[in-house]
Amino acid sequence: MVNHHHRNVLYILIFILIIINIISFVSLSSKVSRTDAALNSVENRLTNLSDYLISLISAYESQNQRNFNDITLNLNEMSRTLSQQRDTFEQEIKLLKSSQGDFSEIVKGAVKSVVTIRTDDSMGTGFIIHKEGYLVTNYHVTEGTDKIYVITYDRELIPAKIIGSDKFRDLALLKIEGSYNPLVLADSSQLQVGNKVIAIGNPLGLSFTVTEGIISALNRVGPNGRSEYIQTDVSLNPGNSGGPLIDTQGKVVGINNFKVGDAESLGFALESNALKNAINALVNTTLVNTA
Repeated sequence: MVNHHHRNVLYILIFILIIINIISFVSLSSKVSRTDAALNSVENRLTNLSDYLISLISAYESQNQRNFNDITLNLNEMSRTLSQQRDTFEQEIKLLKSSQGDFSEIVKGAVKSVVTIRTDDSMGTGFIIHKEGYLVTNYHVTEGTDKIYVITYDRELIPAKIIGSDKFRDLALLKIEGSYNPLVLADSSQLQVGNKVIAIGNPLGLSFTVTEGIISALNRVGPNGRSEYIQTDVSLNPGNSGGPLIDTQGKVVGINNFKVGDAESLGFALESNALKNAINALVNTTLVNTA
């Protein structure tokens, strides 16, 4: 009887322990669930905060990049503007001097692109028309020789090769090695009688001699029978052949070609538009333009 009573008490205790364990498990599960939910909520908030921060940083970087690009563009534009203003100012100074009869700045810039042409039995003048060393002179200066040398403004003696010749217009296109500042061809259709012009050449071996005059007539007929020559009263002498005839802005209006007999102040130059067409035809492409 006593053993039966003890057994019942034991069963009751076991039952109570089971109940307590179940309650504890349920309570713990509930707390774990709440903890998981809280962790998930925190994780979601952290994710949202991270996304927000990433978006904020990206927007900040993008804005900074735009600001940097704007600053760079503004600086580049300012640099271009200052460069244009400087060039304009320098050009205005040149025009002011030329309007007062002072061509020193014009000549100073142009003469560096003028060269002396030497062969075994002749000498003449030429001028650079393309930065890669293309230059033009008269055909009769280079006629009948294979050895041609160019003396630059800096007194360098450089061998030259013939790229092409136009005997009809008395032109020869040469090339030398190196990089140079070319002269710009003017639009000769805009020329007027009375315009001031300057010839640069090597008359009688006197290198880089400058003479001044005016355009006496336009569309004169030359030895080739075409009316594409400029008549000028600029003094031309042997050695001037192939040199540039420039305007008061330093642009080439023609290439000095010939004079009539022993007459004074009666020289002729092939106009720049005809010169341009002849040069481009020799290389079968656009090597030079008029401006």
